[in-house]
Amino acid sequence: MALNFIEFFQKGKTFRPKKKFEPGTLKHSLHKQAQASLNSGLNLRLAVSLPPGEDFNDWLAVHVVDFFNRINLIYGTVSDYCTEESCPTMSGGQKFEYLWADGHRYKKPTPLAEIGRASCRERV
Repeated sequence: MALNFIEFFQKGKTFRPKKKFEPGTLKHSLHKQAQASLNSGLNLRLAVSLPPGEDFNDWLAVHVVDFFNRINLIYGTVSDYCTEESCPTMSGGQKFEYLWADGHRYKKPTPLAEIGRASCRERV
């Protein structure tokens, strides 16, 4: 019994079975791309480090603006297609619904779709 327990936590073993995607599907293509990027040998720590001779505040400002622009692009794309009718809840599939609680205004976990509609009404 103890041997099975130890084997369970060995490197390379997972709690969930590894997913296998049918070749030719979108999931298979995305899985292959993700694996290729993870196995590319790219050092992410080096990729995001401050280049020598650069001012930290300038470097940070450029990256914050870039991050904002990318998020704004994603938001614009989603908001064009996600309406109250097409997206009544904000969810991650059928099993997960995103909730928000900040301890101040939203003390209980509240569906994010309700918060979005409330903030839209406040702006009007």
